[in-house]
Amino acid sequence: MARSAGVTSAPPAAKSNGPAPIDPARFSAKPDLLHAIAEWQGWLKAERRASPHTVAAYGSDLAQFLDFLIDHRGGAAGLIDLAALAPVDFRAFLASRAYAAIKHSSSARALSVLRGFFRFLDRRGFAKNAALGAIRSPKLPKALPKALTVNEASAALDLIPALARQSWQGKRSLAILMLLYGAGLRIGEALALTRGEAPLKPGAISITGKGNKTRMVPILPAVATAVSEYLHACPHELNRDAPLFVGARGKALTPRPVQAEMARLRLMLGLDPRATPHALRHSFATHLLGEGADLRSIQELLGHASLSTTQRYTAVDAARLTAVYDKAHPRAKG
Repeated sequence: MARSAGVTSAPPAAKSNGPAPIDPARFSAKPDLLHAIAEWQGWLKAERRASPHTVAAYGSDLAQFLDFLIDHRGGAAGLIDLAALAPVDFRAFLASRAYAAIKHSSSARALSVLRGFFRFLDRRGFAKNAALGAIRSPKLPKALPKALTVNEASAALDLIPALARQSWQGKRSLAILMLLYGAGLRIGEALALTRGEAPLKPGAISITGKGNKTRMVPILPAVATAVSEYLHACPHELNRDAPLFVGARGKALTPRPVQAEMARLRLMLGLDPRATPHALRHSFATHLLGEGADLRSIQELLGHASLSTTQRYTAVDAARLTAVYDKAHPRAKG
C-alpha cells in the first residue's frame, strides 16, 4: 500500500471484528488516530488475549503520551503527526516524566507500550516511524534479594523439613537450602548437580556457574550431612549421571517447588517478601562479610566476574568500606 510521509492514504480495513469502542475524551487525538487506537485495543483483546486491566493500563500510558504531545507540539496528534516524530520528541517525553519525578520503572513501561503501539501502526499500515529505535529505555536498578538475619536463616532451615508431604522430600528441601546458604550456590547450580557430584563429605567441590566459569566451593560438615541424609532417604534409584535432586516421580527437580516452599516459609516466619531461595545465597555472602571475610574471597566463592557486583550483592555500606580501608591501606596508618 502506498504511503506518504509515513502514513497511508486511508485507514485499512479492520482485521478483527471491527474497532473496539473507546471514549474519545480519554485520548487527545484526531479522528484517524482515534480509529487506530480503537483497532489496537481490539487487537490487544482479541489476538493478544489481554485482560481488561492490561488494556486499560496500556491505554493510560498512551493517553499520557498524547497529552504530552498537545503541549509539546501545540495540538492534538493524528497519524501524520506520529509519523513525523523524531527521537528528540520521545526523549522530551521521558525528560518530562523525569522532571515530574515519575519512577523509572513506570517510564520504562510507558516506553514499552509506545514501542508496541507503533509496531502495531506499522504492521497495520496506519503509520511508520522508526524513531523509537534510537531511544534507550530508562535504566532500572537491579532489585536485590533480601538477606535473612542469622536467626531467620536458622529458623528457615529448622522449619523447611516439616513443610514437605513426605519425610524424604523434607530432607531434600533441607539439603538444597543448605547448599544455597551453606555453600553460596545459585538454585540452578544446586539443581544441576548429578548424583556423582553429590557433596557427601566436608571439603570442596567444583561448580560451573554463569558463563561456564568454574569455581571451588567449600562444603561444611552440616551441608554434607544434609545431602547424605537426603540420599539415604530418597526412594528413587539414582545412577551416577542422574540428577541429584528429584521430584516425587524421580524426574529432575525444577526450581518451582523450592520457590513455593520458600514462599510458605515467608508467611509462617513473617519474612520479607524478597526472602526468596536466592536470598539464602545473598545471606551466605552477607553473613561471611559480617564475620570479617574479605570481599575478594566472597567474590571467588560466589563466582562473580566483578568485585563491584559482589559489593552490591552484599550491600556493603560506606562505614564498612572505611573500616576495611583504615585497617588495610598503608596510607591510612600514618
